[in-house]
Amino acid sequence: MQNRITELFNIQYPIIQGGMVWCSGWRLASAVSNNGGLGLLGAGSMYPEVLREHIQKMKKATDKPWGVNVPLLYPSIDELMQIIVEEGVKIVFTSAGNPAKWTGFLKEKGITVVHVIANGRFAKKCEEAGVDAIVAEGFEAGGHNGREETTTLTLIPSIRQQTTLPLIAAGGIGTGKGIFAAMALGADGVQIGSRFAITEESSAHKAFKQLVVETGEGGTLLSLKKLAPVRLMKNAFFEQVHEAEKAGASTLDLQKLLGKGRAKKGIFEGDLVEGELEIGQVASLINDIKPVSVVFEELLSEYRQVKEEAATNPRFNF
Repeated sequence: MQNRITELFNIQYPIIQGGMVWCSGWRLASAVSNNGGLGLLGAGSMYPEVLREHIQKMKKATDKPWGVNVPLLYPSIDELMQIIVEEGVKIVFTSAGNPAKWTGFLKEKGITVVHVIANGRFAKKCEEAGVDAIVAEGFEAGGHNGREETTTLTLIPSIRQQTTLPLIAAGGIGTGKGIFAAMALGADGVQIGSRFAITEESSAHKAFKQLVVETGEGGTLLSLKKLAPVRLMKNAFFEQVHEAEKAGASTLDLQKLLGKGRAKKGIFEGDLVEGELEIGQVASLINDIKPVSVVFEELLSEYRQVKEEAATNPRFNF
């Protein structure tokens, strides 16, 4: 599976693990890298010194390429970026902001930069900023999403028409068939979040993982659109938000309801009632909690199977 993404990151497979808050610590990221993908530390839920600790543990856990995902809205981002440079991180994925703000700084330090977008308007901004690749994330994804609510099926070919940069598809991808479909749409690689969030190595709470395994189709919805759209599992907190939105709650009202630490409470601490439970639509396809190594085996096996089927099965011949 050698292509522009494997060459850019010097990895075996064009599979990138999402840098998810409260899930993507050094154990998960190193496991993904050690199995041939690109593991990412999720800096969005780490204090600066916690990020430094995870970076140092990553260095001991793997000799394979890996990186850090940094939301550009992080309040202490200057400190995070300084730590990334000091610790010699080679790959940074940025999200939730303008790519022009930090790309130049990181590139000057010899760091490979990838930016996450959810609409075509930012494709040109990414090129102008000088990023090395783009992640195009459809609104099936868990966590924070684009306001346009564009699905991956529509977003990837649209972005592909607008840029020649290496393109990574994200949102609703958690199977080998999903990887094949993303490649057919024009992606050079995929970023997988939810499937890796529900693995043994993920730092998410066991109760959260089990709830995802038990959820079915329609178990998540996009919410908090007046603040920043986020895909959540349905629970008591979600219902509070849903009722407040139906009643016409203001942005301030929703901010008060959200409060602080809701995602940590739900994903990391396992409060399934009052916590904010971020996960993608692909949750309904996740039926068990496995080691990362087994997930990779299944992804690659199914990808190769459907690739072969597409070349030989009569139903594809029309």
